Amino acid sequence: MRNRWWATTAFAVATLAVAACGSSGSSGGSSSSAGSSGSGTQAASTTSVVKTAKIGSATVLTNSKGLTVYTFAIDPMNKSKCTGQCAHFWPPVKGPVKAAGIKGSFATIKRSDGSTQATWNGHPLYTYIGDTAPGQAKGNGLNLSGGVWHEVLLAGSAAPAPAQSSSSSGGGYGY
Repeated sequence: MRNRWWATTAFAVATLAVAACGSSGSSGGSSSSAGSSGSGTQAASTTSVVKTAKIGSATVLTNSKGLTVYTFAIDPMNKSKCTGQCAHFWPPVKGPVKAAGIKGSFATIKRSDGSTQATWNGHPLYTYIGDTAPGQAKGNGLNLSGGVWHEVLLAGSAAPAPAQSSSSSGGGYGY
């Protein structure tokens, strides 16, 4: 009974996520840079921190809690297509960000809901709800919400993408 409930719930969640994220996203262009503290309003208090971590043989971008940061393959440069339910499962990294010593260009975009999202080299940044602790990259290589998700790889080799199957063992985060 438990497995049937889990399979039904996982299927419903995946269906909602795919339907919600396949729609058009926000408009936006580049704005502030990584070291910017904004215009003196609340921007300074909402600055996120990104850093690096080693997961296996890869050095990846993480948020301040050590959770892996991802990009969405179908996002055009400086624009997010992950909205609604998609953004629940793949929370956008709030911008602007502080990123000491990390190569690349950090900026922000304005999302369709009016919030500000961090970008790296023009790619909107996200975390994954399935990653619950530092050192996890459960979202890497997943083909969900209309496209493939990739950890932000700074050096080394990414772990192979997880095999996707239609069966459920009752564990994991098969959103």
